[in-house]
Amino acid sequence: MKVAMYYNNSDVRVEEMPVPEIGDDELLVKVMACGICGSDVMEWYRIKKAPRVLGHEMVGEIVKVGEKVKNFSEGDRVFVSHHVPCGECRYCLNGQETLCDTLRSTNFYPGGFSQYLRVPAINVEKGTFLLPQNMSYEQAVFIEPLGCVVRGLRIAEFKKGQSILIIGSGITGLLHVKLAKAMGASRIITTDINPFRLEKAREYGAHATLLANDPNLEKKIREANNGMLPDFISICTGAPPAFKQAFELIGRGGTILLFAPAEPGVEIPFPIIDLWHDGVTIKSTYAASPSDLQKAIDLIASGKIKVEDMITHRLSIDKAGEGFQLVAEAKDSIKVIIEPWR
Repeated sequence: MKVAMYYNNSDVRVEEMPVPEIGDDELLVKVMACGICGSDVMEWYRIKKAPRVLGHEMVGEIVKVGEKVKNFSEGDRVFVSHHVPCGECRYCLNGQETLCDTLRSTNFYPGGFSQYLRVPAINVEKGTFLLPQNMSYEQAVFIEPLGCVVRGLRIAEFKKGQSILIIGSGITGLLHVKLAKAMGASRIITTDINPFRLEKAREYGAHATLLANDPNLEKKIREANNGMLPDFISICTGAPPAFKQAFELIGRGGTILLFAPAEPGVEIPFPIIDLWHDGVTIKSTYAASPSDLQKAIDLIASGKIKVEDMITHRLSIDKAGEGFQLVAEAKDSIKVIIEPWR
């Protein structure tokens, strides 16, 4: 079978691997589509384990079922979560599933940028979801990234009627726009340095879209938000200036969500007296739990969150390298999908 083997952002090679053998409690899935995530091109994060087949926003069709598997059949259309929690540790029991050691050590093989993958037993049991009949494979590619946004806004307690500033209008920032709109945000303001992405944010429901490097940014945010600073800020870029901006632009009693990470070793000045005096809450989020993923499935299937309009590129596995370049350059792409059988 063909796989896209990642060596670095500029070196993604189409190679041959054997189709995985499966055990009695495992599944073999024919990968029909897999999105390229922004984290796939975080070179500082990925290159440590290269060469490797990446890809975790995958969906496909079950083509072989282990003898002991009871809840799935050949021909089932599924989304498979690459990371799954144990459900039994103190983190899971406290609703902090993404801190679970099991979640941080599980994965399918070899990765979503392949024509077939093996689903281990624990992923079969805790991380395989049947797709609704009305959901296409392309729509289902958004389950994992939307699930991460669902979790972020949930644990940071974003509420209907609040204003939100989304710093960074890449794919996750734009999913924030769509979800915040569906949740009843009073005002949605986005920033970015890319006019193409700001235009997309406008299309998807942002009330104001501003250049992140605008010297009058605070003034314009207040103008767009009835004279007030935002109740909620989600940082959807790892650029260090974004964190400093968030600390400066959050309203009194507001919440800052650290959705995206900066590179290791980056230190951000922390205005503790201001944050303390203004009662600001800071939350962080990583990945998604099974319940967040199910919520994402429901939102997409019900039509409450439309995702098809976010797809800008559909590429064969032979053009996976081109796809990685599109995502890494972050110019005129939103969601790039690899379709291994295209």
